[in-house]
Amino acid sequence: MTSGMTSFDKIYDQPDPRAYFTVLGPLEYQTPHHAQAVFRRMAETRRATAATEPLTIVDICCSYGINAALLNHDVTLGELYTRYTSPQLAPLTTAELIEDDRAYFAARRRPAAARVVGIDVASQAVSYARAVGLLDEGFAENLETAEPSPELLRQTRRARLITITGGTTFLSARTLKALTADTDEPAWVASFVLRTASYAPISDALAAHGLHTEKYTARTFPQRHFSGPEEQGYAIEAVEAAGEDPRGKETEGYFHTTLYVSRPAQDAVSRPLTELLADI
Repeated sequence: MTSGMTSFDKIYDQPDPRAYFTVLGPLEYQTPHHAQAVFRRMAETRRATAATEPLTIVDICCSYGINAALLNHDVTLGELYTRYTSPQLAPLTTAELIEDDRAYFAARRRPAAARVVGIDVASQAVSYARAVGLLDEGFAENLETAEPSPELLRQTRRARLITITGGTTFLSARTLKALTADTDEPAWVASFVLRTASYAPISDALAAHGLHTEKYTARTFPQRHFSGPEEQGYAIEAVEAAGEDPRGKETEGYFHTTLYVSRPAQDAVSRPLTELLADI
């Protein structure tokens, strides 16, 4: 747990995602909702230049495959909250829920879905996402403490896009270095980063691999409600220490994230971030 932030460790590695949605729903956790349109736009852009199909995307801190669900299926985050907190699903065993989920997502699969490789230290969450079919490949590995397995590197080397919605608070440059060093060609990295944390160590590491990082300045994105006054006080202090203004954002009761996109400089010049995301 990051100092000052409420820990939700107990819900991140359950056999299925029902506790995750039950606990985070009242706090209005919403980063995957904001990321859905952003990641889809970036996937479309990367697919247009991909030499091979399907497009490979690596989702770091993939949890139960929520980003993959929203990217590749006609569902919303709100619908997932409703589904996993519904009385109808409550009596199901995890095995029964997996079977129900397989049918649910198969019926909503989008054409030309991306191939998603997920990485997370939560082995049960990764196993669930693989069993349901949200992840094409899943790895329960901690790249902060160990080198990536040969199979992980083999599965991620064709990645054209790397996504992160909830992990940068817990990640260092080490994880990103491991995943960008051996790709066949430079992958874009799109990260939603809490304003309480600095992205500089990661962006500096990505620069060493030829990736230029842009900060999306058109807006910030609410992450979730604070769990209480103590957490809000911590966030306001941390945001101010980072040189940002909490007024109208953290002062209004929500963590906020900033979107950072790292890609080769020529890509940034040919398609500026504000143009790429103009209507999102």
